[in-house]
Amino acid sequence: MSGEQLTKITGEPSNYVKLNIGGTLHYTTIGTLTKHNNRLQSMFSGKTEVVRDSDGFVIIERNGKYFETILNFLRDGSVPLPESKAELTELNAEAKYYMIQELQNIIETALKKKKIQLKCVVPLLTSAEEEHLLFISSRKPVIKLSCNRHNNKYSYTTNSDDNFLKNLELFDKLSLQFGGRLLLIKDVFGTAEICCWYFYGHSQKIAEVCCTSIVYGTDKKNTKVEYPKARIFEETLNVLLYENFDKGPDAELMKVTRGGIAALGGGYHSDEDPEDRLERADRLRRK
Repeated sequence: MSGEQLTKITGEPSNYVKLNIGGTLHYTTIGTLTKHNNRLQSMFSGKTEVVRDSDGFVIIERNGKYFETILNFLRDGSVPLPESKAELTELNAEAKYYMIQELQNIIETALKKKKIQLKCVVPLLTSAEEEHLLFISSRKPVIKLSCNRHNNKYSYTTNSDDNFLKNLELFDKLSLQFGGRLLLIKDVFGTAEICCWYFYGHSQKIAEVCCTSIVYGTDKKNTKVEYPKARIFEETLNVLLYENFDKGPDAELMKVTRGGIAALGGGYHSDEDPEDRLERADRLRRK
């Protein structure tokens, strides 16, 4: 392309260079790039020619999403790895291209562990400290179900017991279906809520669906437990938009998932079954 030329990069380790990796821009020292024996060392020690554009950026046609991870590993010799198998595989491809054998070994070990991990693991919270540790150690969106029948002070209304069980069954179903993509946790400690769903994305609470209320009978108060299945599916769709930790939810997918949310105040007004809607939007997301 016009303005691009082949050149050899040489300089002191403290000299900075500009890189354009698949459209993402980076700025680092020659010392970092040549610290280990790999392809980058060859490219930035004058052994091989590189392409430089008119703005002085060295162009490398690779996936820029993971290059910051590559740089951090070159600097420190270790780096936090992504949780998903797909991202680990993509990062491994970049490590192979740059011939960083040490990073390849670490990633391949992590991939082997993924193969033998249980498909569905649901933490059971018993303290606020446990909850805090889970939230800071995971990059996944979070669905938390608080289910604490011991907090009830009154008698239950008709169907409340059945609805409580339906909420638990739905949580189990979502855990099996999305356990690899969402962190689903069950809270059985100290909260005042008897049955309530919480949805978190990027460490922020996105929504809350409370399933209990106090109703007044002729001579006493009663606890009513509901099963707002459509609303729970809707918020599950919305929290899935926060899977990419490095950016906000996709605007196009937001249109699909929030198509009926404006009407939720008066109930779910779609002819489509909420479970089918969840599966349809999930398929669209994966395309």
